Amino acid sequence: MPQDKSIKSVLIIGSGPIVIGQACEFDYSGTQASRSLREEGVEVTIINPNPATIMTDPMTAENVYLLPLTPEYVEQILVEQPQIDSVLSTMGGQTALNLAIECGELGIWEKYGIRLIGVDLEAIDLAENRELFRLHMEKIGLKCAPAMIANSVLEGMEAAQEIGFPLVIRPSYTLGGFGGGFCFKQEDFAEMLRRGLDASPTHEVLIDKAVLGWKEFELELLRDSANNVVIICAVENFDPMGIHTGDSITVAPAMTLSDKAYQDMRNQAIHAMRSMGNFAGGCNIQFSQNPETEELIVIEINPRVSRSSALASKATGYPIAKIAAKLALGFNLDELKNQITGTTSAYFEPTLDYVIVKIPRWNFNKFPGADHILGLQMKSVGEVMGIGRNFQEALQKACQSLENGRAGLGSDKKEWIKTDDILHRLDHVSEDRIFRLKDALRLGVPRKTIQKLTKIDMWFINQIKELVDLEKELVKYNVPEDIPTEFFRTLKEKGYSDQQIAYLIRVDEELVTTRRYELGIRRTYKMVDTCAAEFEAKTPYFYSTFDQENESIVSDKPSVIILGSGPNRIGQGIEFDYCCVHGLKAVQEAGYEAIMVNCNPETVSTDFDQADKLYFEPVFWEHIREIIELEKPVGIIVQLGGQTALKLAEEFHKRGIHVFGSSFESLDLAEDRGRFSNLLKDLEIPYPNFGTAKDADQALEVAHRVGYPVLVRPSYVLGGQDMRIVINDEELERHVLSIFKKDPTMVVLVDHFLDRAKEAEVDAICDGDEVHIMGIMEHIEPAGIHSGDSSAVLPTYSLSIETVNNMREYTEKLAFALKTVGLINVQFAITVDRKTKEEKVFVIEANPRASRTTPFIAKAYKVPYLNIATKVMLGANKLKDFTINPQPSGYAIKVPVFSFNKFPNVDKQLGPEMKSTGEAIRFVKDMTDPFFRELDRNRSVYLTR
Repeated sequence: MPQDKSIKSVLIIGSGPIVIGQACEFDYSGTQASRSLREEGVEVTIINPNPATIMTDPMTAENVYLLPLTPEYVEQILVEQPQIDSVLSTMGGQTALNLAIECGELGIWEKYGIRLIGVDLEAIDLAENRELFRLHMEKIGLKCAPAMIANSVLEGMEAAQEIGFPLVIRPSYTLGGFGGGFCFKQEDFAEMLRRGLDASPTHEVLIDKAVLGWKEFELELLRDSANNVVIICAVENFDPMGIHTGDSITVAPAMTLSDKAYQDMRNQAIHAMRSMGNFAGGCNIQFSQNPETEELIVIEINPRVSRSSALASKATGYPIAKIAAKLALGFNLDELKNQITGTTSAYFEPTLDYVIVKIPRWNFNKFPGADHILGLQMKSVGEVMGIGRNFQEALQKACQSLENGRAGLGSDKKEWIKTDDILHRLDHVSEDRIFRLKDALRLGVPRKTIQKLTKIDMWFINQIKELVDLEKELVKYNVPEDIPTEFFRTLKEKGYSDQQIAYLIRVDEELVTTRRYELGIRRTYKMVDTCAAEFEAKTPYFYSTFDQENESIVSDKPSVIILGSGPNRIGQGIEFDYCCVHGLKAVQEAGYEAIMVNCNPETVSTDFDQADKLYFEPVFWEHIREIIELEKPVGIIVQLGGQTALKLAEEFHKRGIHVFGSSFESLDLAEDRGRFSNLLKDLEIPYPNFGTAKDADQALEVAHRVGYPVLVRPSYVLGGQDMRIVINDEELERHVLSIFKKDPTMVVLVDHFLDRAKEAEVDAICDGDEVHIMGIMEHIEPAGIHSGDSSAVLPTYSLSIETVNNMREYTEKLAFALKTVGLINVQFAITVDRKTKEEKVFVIEANPRASRTTPFIAKAYKVPYLNIATKVMLGANKLKDFTINPQPSGYAIKVPVFSFNKFPNVDKQLGPEMKSTGEAIRFVKDMTDPFFRELDRNRSVYLTR
């Protein structure tokens, strides 16, 4: 049927702040859905308190409300926007679904005449209520694991006795597997059961038989109101059942399914989708398969776009959220023309002539004492995706994308082999098992033993064994010139980086690259076209491989490359995706072709229609180098991609590749703690007494000179990594030795910690002639708490006018001294004399790039600062060319959000190393607001300790 014209104004519910289990994939979905609805003339209103997202940018919808996701605020919006007639709850993850249910139970939708589109409350309840879902699956002839529902400890004990161990506990209406887990023995059951009941908003858990060792698959589907169903992508988990899909390596298309098994799974998925009642849109269904008999059981269905929907969209080039939004308006799949490839309808199933591999990204180092063992409860903070012509190439590219120093699947400077516990590491699943699996094969552990311990399909084990065999052959050669041409090509086709090859034959990487170029072994670029080239497609979305034909045609238009920020992790998250998206638009408006390079499948910046060209590639020197050699851009922008992009600036500088904005010398001066402190001295800007150290003895000497407590700060890190406040020699020696063990070349700054100081930060834009102060934020927590973990108020609320003016003056001095062109963030500590109450301002650090707070200020003041800053970097405009008119609305408070519930036994004490996973924004009229008073009360406790 055609579009339902009675739907004129839609409220989209977002997913809120980033937490483990619900990250920026829902920013991508919500943004794409909003654009899709507006294409059809529908007015869109968004509620989402996350200031770091593109979804909450004014360009995304007619009305954006940065408000908490509660029924009270939903009702407030419906009163202010009486034209809203519908709500779309399937784009904001579990948070949005739960809020839609709660509003329904309170009668809000009925009271205001709002209808749910895409899915109704009955269909949501059918999928989310564990007992209803199990009974429904059995009713339509699909199998589930033996299970019982429990709403109390007593019912749970009875269920465990009847089903038998091992068991799985799955709380209803939760995200990221929160509260769930495996229970292997009776003595652990009561505690795990209570935890699961407490995690569920309905105090309900499903207790089912654990099918450990079975294989796990996901299908991403779309269904329209005419019951047409298409399978967008089949995803296979590399890891067997027992590991949350968000923590599992996943592969598409499915590699080890027989054709019969796939058809059976496909038929069951379509049957299940068609039975789900009033539902039109995207859906995710998870299956488990007995590897011996190919028997299938259904695990769960998510009646919404899911974490995997973003991955499947990027893997296939099929924009699931975009199409799902149109289906919610009443369109049928066959009625949607030219939405994907530019030539076909949406009623087709993508065909892949390549392989994608997703690897999660963990941040266990931020949570000392955390249990690294993976299970039903998700622990990863982000993910990367590699695309290749075969599994091995895609796997190695994904490893190169992780931003943890890997050059591929091992064979790099991060080798780690301990024969005494390798089997234990295989049996107990942690974040590095894929690397340990390869170690075991190198040590000669039989493949059958590995398969028995890991339950990973033998096909995958054989693929990694083939890499081990290639390396055994490679180490026979001494120099790149000795490597036979065809063997060299095979290595590259299997995903080996030049850095890995150089490491294995013990030569410099540049020698390998030079020889490879001499042999004509260069990357070519293939289009992600959703249809394996069965018909012409027009999606400018590319990945590299070593093929004969290059499908990426270089245009005559001058181009600019923007480097993305890679995988989300603590300290570098969705805010840099926001910066990159606005940067792309500014580049286009300045008359250039905008080229995006990134490897994060969750982001808006990797949507195929954001840039003029998208290269879905690792932000890794070898890959960037060949893109530059092909495209020959007029320059690169590194200020928008966080530390990931910034770290490549030195390589660009050495090779004469133009970087727009601040020069490498400026970036390096700010990053080098010692040199930066010397600059402050030269500028007569106050700074804490400091010294630099290259070993533990030097660190102790500095500490004795400046006096304890001291703050230890490594150079060139993000998110305050390895920063510590230490109070004595023993602590200092232990901490700096751990830093030097990880990086013997590291230089650390040891400076006197300003105890009980206030902290503030300034974001600014400099064009070389003028500095514009975007905003000054005062932290509520005192100095010593990482800025990303501190609540902060815009504008300042307790600092004197003189102090604010000093911060402005120091920011301008630094911007000019660093020769900043573009963005700069400066952090300050302010001490207060207890007797005179006089404030003194100290500079702590400066970051000449986009900061975590840039999007926050842009949202709070309603100024497109990233667009302005990018055009300044490009030299297209000066600050005087813009009319900048901030529109403050009282005070904006940045509220960090933590995911400590995923790590129940870790120390939750905050300090110089960032631990928050996301943030929310809260607006208050003045400082008498109860929300602010509670935050300020906490600050007072800190300051009087």
